[in-house]
Amino acid sequence: MIKIYVTSIPVEDQDKALDFYTRILGFIKKKDIPLGEHKWLTVVSPAEQSGVELLLEPMAFEPAKVYQRALKDAGIPCTSFQVDDIEKEYQRLCESGVQFSMPPTEAGTVKIALLDDTCGNYIQLMQEL
Repeated sequence: MIKIYVTSIPVEDQDKALDFYTRILGFIKKKDIPLGEHKWLTVVSPAEQSGVELLLEPMAFEPAKVYQRALKDAGIPCTSFQVDDIEKEYQRLCESGVQFSMPPTEAGTVKIALLDDTCGNYIQLMQEL
């Protein structure tokens, strides 16, 4: 059996990303292992602390920078996070200064919103209806 252990998101600055993903989004730091000038830095959902880890991966590879910029320029999220109440999360995050390129919007059987993570990415929030 294969299961997802870690997934990554490219970030311009790992410390800035850690602050945003923990203080603003509410994730918990799981691993912080120095690896030269960068680190193996992961966060997890407080609801699933032994679940899938999100690696805040440094942008040390030039093609990754090109890919990240292309996604953002096209308005495409690099990943999606599920929430129980998207309207509540939207209000909470707006009050914290988070910028959204799309407010909560129904899309078939889900409601989605698109936020800027301040680290070079759009992140989609999704609530199943």
